[in-house]
Amino acid sequence: MKDVVAQDLVGMSMSELDDLFGRSPAGPIPVGHVDGTVLYHPGSGLGEIAAKVAHTLFWKGKSFDPKTEQLHNLVLPTGIPAVVADVYRGSSWFDGKDCIVLDYSKTSLVAERIRDEIRLVAPGLYLGLVFWGRKRILDFALSNPEPAAPASV
Repeated sequence: MKDVVAQDLVGMSMSELDDLFGRSPAGPIPVGHVDGTVLYHPGSGLGEIAAKVAHTLFWKGKSFDPKTEQLHNLVLPTGIPAVVADVYRGSSWFDGKDCIVLDYSKTSLVAERIRDEIRLVAPGLYLGLVFWGRKRILDFALSNPEPAAPASV
């Protein structure tokens, strides 16, 4: 996909998001600040409202640090760095293919059962899946305005 932005993902159905995630490469691990968009009830009017409310009040995105191989979620209206995750390449729980894993199991008491998986679906745009245990509970988008780090394994 080209010329796709996070708002386009808000309007897609769950099956379209699943198809997009399944056919997309892992891509490089993002670097620096990435803007976040919650994809709650994608394809519905509720999805657009949820995305705006979540971004305004709760979750701004993530900040990736290639030196520490970790990220911080940017939370609250001011984007305070919080809730750390380890970042690495791994096999997706969705389909077993390569993805970028955002693993909170060893870094956060609050989110220790959370695992995110992301794949590059368009230049500078990642689609993410959120798992609680092994149950998928939410999707999100990350818009990366900064250049990505070289891929490494």
